[in-house]
Amino acid sequence: MNRRDFLSSACKIAAFAGAAGFVNTAYTQTETRPNIIFILADDLGWGDLGCYGNPRIKTPNLDKLAAKGTRLTQFYTCGSVCSPTRVSVLTGNFPARHAIHGHFASTDQNKQRGMPDSLDPAVQTLPRLLKSAGYITGHIGKWHIGIEDASEYGFNEAKTTNGGGSDAYAMPDGYQAFRNNSTETFTDDAVDFINRHKSSPFFLNLWYLDPHATLEPSDELLKEYEHLRVSEKFTGAQQIYYSIVTNLDRQVGRLLSVLEEQGLSDNTIVIFSSDNGPEDIYISNASHSAAGSQGPFRGRKRSLYEGGIRVPFIIRWPGKIGAGEVDDTTVMTTADLLPSLCRTAGVGNYRPVDGEDLSHVFKGKEVKREKPIFWEYRFPDYSYHINRSPLMAMRRGNWKLLANPDGSRIELYDIKTDPMELDNLAEEKPELTETLFTRLLKWHKSLPEGEISPNAGSNGYNWPETLNR
Repeated sequence: MNRRDFLSSACKIAAFAGAAGFVNTAYTQTETRPNIIFILADDLGWGDLGCYGNPRIKTPNLDKLAAKGTRLTQFYTCGSVCSPTRVSVLTGNFPARHAIHGHFASTDQNKQRGMPDSLDPAVQTLPRLLKSAGYITGHIGKWHIGIEDASEYGFNEAKTTNGGGSDAYAMPDGYQAFRNNSTETFTDDAVDFINRHKSSPFFLNLWYLDPHATLEPSDELLKEYEHLRVSEKFTGAQQIYYSIVTNLDRQVGRLLSVLEEQGLSDNTIVIFSSDNGPEDIYISNASHSAAGSQGPFRGRKRSLYEGGIRVPFIIRWPGKIGAGEVDDTTVMTTADLLPSLCRTAGVGNYRPVDGEDLSHVFKGKEVKREKPIFWEYRFPDYSYHINRSPLMAMRRGNWKLLANPDGSRIELYDIKTDPMELDNLAEEKPELTETLFTRLLKWHKSLPEGEISPNAGSNGYNWPETLNR
């Protein structure tokens, strides 16, 4: 980065971080710095893994990863769709600060939504910070953070789909043909990256496309769930979706085996998560396969209810984090990964971010969160009406408030006692509700301007009496 870019970056980051000073996470470290692999599934629900209670989908390798590591039950994405979550991982900030309100699409659609065509490459990013500290940094798989080269964000190496400029994979037979075998391709390339950089500390994003629609599993994959076939003529949504998730699990297992064979397991932090809740059957490209599970929660992808933003989070670091542990206490988000991993990796200075340093989780300790979490989704939700949330939400402590900016649909839940968000306590606790709503609205008004769709935050239904008017 040249001097002009550095100064531009510093000014932009200071503007939205709310502070001009640096956070110093440097510490004396006698041990070798750990490798870090962050595996991100696409549209995988909180309840899609055996280790998160699913009784039907076979995920033996991820279950084994959980048995050797720790599961967080209160891990949140900072967006209810793809691009915002990915931006929060890279920047440590709530994505709306960067005017990333939804997924990146065409230039015209981005402009209509008040969004850029890419995250600004000059912003502070996790890979750039790790790279400056001596890490070899790589990104393999789905990008969806815009059209700029992924390598411009601090990666030594990048191979991408869904954007990423000149770092994108060649797809001579088209996108769908590529993505049908992409899980194997990404794993192959991840194994190659690990083998080439096993002597250096490395950071690798391995971001899969599966189980995002459109899903076209091979006959071989479908055999695993032949008992779920609807008829001789038709497969069912469960057979299609489950076979893809099991194959994803199989490829993760292959990667973990390579770490073991290379003697890297003990000094490699492996994290597995998802970018948002499961897709809904009303979305046309998922209408044959939307059998993902949000577990016991209300809401799916696009919703700010728990099912849209609470996802699996498994972390393994042998000797540092307990095996087979379940952390029901720590409330963590994708924005917390930057400060937490920087602390863990011994990275020196970085500018303040929205995320919180919860790195003690990586040492097996439960942590009480200090900072509130904020969300927004400005566009329609196509799910069942019970899943359609207001367009803003925040969580502070055990309390979660959802509301629209005009003050409609104010909902207050005690997530500890009511994780399904069924008992709205807004009227019973008016002072707390007012305090949280004021804070949430102030945050919302501080964001860059952008389109808010007319039906955003609505759960309205065409009741029979309205059809006769």
